[in-house]
Amino acid sequence: MRLRAFAAAVVATLLAGLAACSSGPQASPSASSAAPSESASAPSAFPATIATKFGDVTVKAKPTRVVALGWGDAETVLALGVQPVGASDWLGFGGEGVGPWARGLYTTAPEIIGTMEPSYEKIGALKPDLILDVKSSGDQARYDRLKSIAPTIGVPTGGDSYLTSPETQLTMIATALGEKEKAAALQKEVADAFAAAAAAHPEWKGKTMTAATKSANSWGAYIEGSERVTFMQNLGFVQNPKIAAMKPDATGFSVSLSSEKLDDIDADVVVAFPIFIKTEQLTGDAAWKAVPAVEAGHAVVIDGDLSQAYSLGTTMATKYAIENLVPKLEAALK
Repeated sequence: MRLRAFAAAVVATLLAGLAACSSGPQASPSASSAAPSESASAPSAFPATIATKFGDVTVKAKPTRVVALGWGDAETVLALGVQPVGASDWLGFGGEGVGPWARGLYTTAPEIIGTMEPSYEKIGALKPDLILDVKSSGDQARYDRLKSIAPTIGVPTGGDSYLTSPETQLTMIATALGEKEKAAALQKEVADAFAAAAAAHPEWKGKTMTAATKSANSWGAYIEGSERVTFMQNLGFVQNPKIAAMKPDATGFSVSLSSEKLDDIDADVVVAFPIFIKTEQLTGDAAWKAVPAVEAGHAVVIDGDLSQAYSLGTTMATKYAIENLVPKLEAALK
């Protein structure tokens, strides 16, 4: 449930958690477009057809002016060697709208577009030849507005409410940009990083975990399928069975918990982060302190860049999270 600038409205209703991946097209070198990627995509990559909830979308030629609006879409584009001319800054990083793991990849900063309610006027003024809204709400009206501006890749079937998986997000965007080989290489880097961390800690295999969060109004935990749970599973952990048995709330990827029932998050290790509150409001909560795993020192509380990387789910953010979260897990599970 943590995502810094993921609009307070989303946090309250569907964000007991939200997050994702990145990729984008290669823009021609002009004042408001991206520098070309190091290796041009094969001509045979186009036309490319991408299946979405709204029907198949065919990209006839390599896009050169891409606007990336979905959760993590812009960073996925950057990871694929393409610089969006417009992007949404879901986590409120400021500047170019990316975390420290992706800084320095733009030669020309993108126009920052809104998140929940993007400025369609700004988007139109950028004259895009492709719009990406791959990890998004899946709202029909939003899609129709975007499609009226330029060809738009929306969410896949089943991807409503920001439920597009990082792998699907990367594949869809890479296909639209003609960068499938680069996407495969990026995915292998992430898989190798997880495999190395898991191999270095065989004692983690089968241990239970909970990914928890606290906002101003409630506690929550992520369920199977959330990037935050998948992250821990890739290190060998298994989902806390009490959380796994709960029915997801409106977000589709989390459950709400009362302070009185917070012991349900107890596991071999608990990873928690605050949403729109100070970290001390989480660590100082009496219910949190009473959780057995917390009392035993088997809890990790993350905030700032690390909690954002853990939530974002893009290839670059995930590698950053592996590098920085694994040592904290080691300390908690000594």
